[in-house]
Amino acid sequence: MVGSSPMQAVLVAPGVRDRKVLAFERRDALKDKDANTGLLRTILASNPAQRSAFYTFDLARVVDLYKAWRRALADVRPCYAVKCNPDPALLGALAALGAGFDCASRAEIEAVLALGVHPRDIVYANPCKPEAHLEYAAEAGVNLTTYDSEEEVAKAKRCHPGCELLLRIKGPDGGDVRVDLGTKYGAHADEVVPLLRAAQREGVAVAGVSFHVGSGAGNLDVYRGAIEAARAVFDAAAALGMPPMRVLDIGGGFVSGPTFEAAAAVINDALAQHFGDLPCVEVIGEPGRYFAETAFTLAARVIGKRTRGEVREYWIDDGLYGTLNCIIMDHYVPTPRPLAAPRPGEKTYTSTVFGPTCDSLDTVVTGYQLPEMSVGDWLVFDDMGAYTTGAGSNFNGFATSDINIYVAYSS
Repeated sequence: MVGSSPMQAVLVAPGVRDRKVLAFERRDALKDKDANTGLLRTILASNPAQRSAFYTFDLARVVDLYKAWRRALADVRPCYAVKCNPDPALLGALAALGAGFDCASRAEIEAVLALGVHPRDIVYANPCKPEAHLEYAAEAGVNLTTYDSEEEVAKAKRCHPGCELLLRIKGPDGGDVRVDLGTKYGAHADEVVPLLRAAQREGVAVAGVSFHVGSGAGNLDVYRGAIEAARAVFDAAAALGMPPMRVLDIGGGFVSGPTFEAAAAVINDALAQHFGDLPCVEVIGEPGRYFAETAFTLAARVIGKRTRGEVREYWIDDGLYGTLNCIIMDHYVPTPRPLAAPRPGEKTYTSTVFGPTCDSLDTVVTGYQLPEMSVGDWLVFDDMGAYTTGAGSNFNGFATSDINIYVAYSS
C-alpha cells in the first residue's frame, strides 16, 4: 500500500485516478441513508443532463470494510471475487489496499492484470475452465487454480503443466444460504483421495484446499465443519506422500455487518483448532459481496405512470434485465425509496414498479407502498453493488453499460 493513508493510496490507484472523484460528508452510512441521498441530489443538481439511471460508488466504504476485514480476520488475506462487480475503480481500490483477486475467466484475469496486479496475487478460482483460458493463464503467469474432477487434472497437465492446484471440496450442507454453490462444485469426501492420486499420477502439484459454504450463510457452524474437512484433506495428502500443502482458501459469500463479525469468530476458532499446528499455511478468502454490496447505490428515473383508482403503476429506466437482475439471480429484496424528501403525513399508495422493457416479467416490486410520484422523479435502491452492473444485459435495447457510475468518497 502506498501513500500516507489508505484513502490516499486508493485515490491514486489505477482504475481510480483516471476517474473524476467527488467528495461528500457521511455521518454514518451504516445506519442512515441521508448522506447517500445528499450525494445523489448533488450529482443531479450539478449534472442537469443526467436524466437516466445512475450509480454512486463510495470508495471510503470499501476502505472501512477492508479495515474491518483485517481486524476480524487478520490471518486471512482477502482475494476479491471479480465476478461480483468488476468496476475498475473497485478493483483498483482493493488492489491498492492489498487485496488479492479471485478470477474465473480470461477476461477477469486481463482486467486485474491491466491494473498492475501481479499474477501471483490472482487465484484462478474456477474448477472447470475452458482450455484456451487456462492456456492464457499459463502465458500470463497465473499459476494457482482450483479443481474438483480428474478431467480437470488432465486439462491442467495439457494446458498449464506448471500450475499448482487447490482441491475444491464440498462443505457441509448449511441449509440457510442465499446462494448454494455446493450443487455445482466441490469434491465429496469419498472423491478426495482419488482426486489427490490423480494429480500425483499426472505430476501436477496440489498446493492446498478450497471450499465455499455458500453466499450469505446463516448457519455459521458450516465454516467450522468445512475447515475441519479441509484439514482432513491436508492429512490425506500427507499420507499419500505428497509435498506439504501450503494454501487454504475459505471461499466467500460473506455479508458485511454483525453476521460477518460472528462468522469471523467461528473461522478464527476453527483455524486455531484445526490448523494451529501448521503455521506455515497461507489462508485466503474470496469475498465479493462483502466489499461491493453496500458501497454502491442506484438511482432510477420514473419514465412512465398509470393510475388505476387507488393503485399506482410506475415504469423506471432500469429493471430485471438490467442491473436489477439481482432480484432474480441474487435474491435481492428491493426496498426503493423516493429521492424527494417526504412530506409530513404524506399519503402512500399501493404501487407496482416495472422495468423499462416490454416483458411483463420485468417487474421490480408489486403491492409496495410509495407516495404519489410523477414522471421525472427518482427512486433510490440501496446496497446495489453485488451481482448487479456485472450481470445485466442489453435486452430490448436498454444497455446496462450505459448506466453512469459516479465515484465518490465520504468523510
